[in-house]
Amino acid sequence: MGESSPLKSLVVVIGALAFGWAAIELALKPFLDKARASIDKSDPARDPDDAADVIANKSVDEAETSVADAVDAIETAAAEATE
Repeated sequence: MGESSPLKSLVVVIGALAFGWAAIELALKPFLDKARASIDKSDPARDPDDAADVIANKSVDEAETSVADAVDAIETAAAEATE
């Protein structure tokens, strides 16, 4: 068998890496296309975690207001019942 030169080994390794990359691209094409499309549509200035915090805080504020309204209604009903 013949001896391989370092250049030949380098070419074989680079070819194998290119083939592997192409195989992964083809196998995962639908997922990669969706991911790239969503990256293209995304707004880098918007942080999705901030939006979730605003929604959560709004829900907590609404719940606190509802509880306060319920307490006021109970106190009003109790005051009217004692009159």
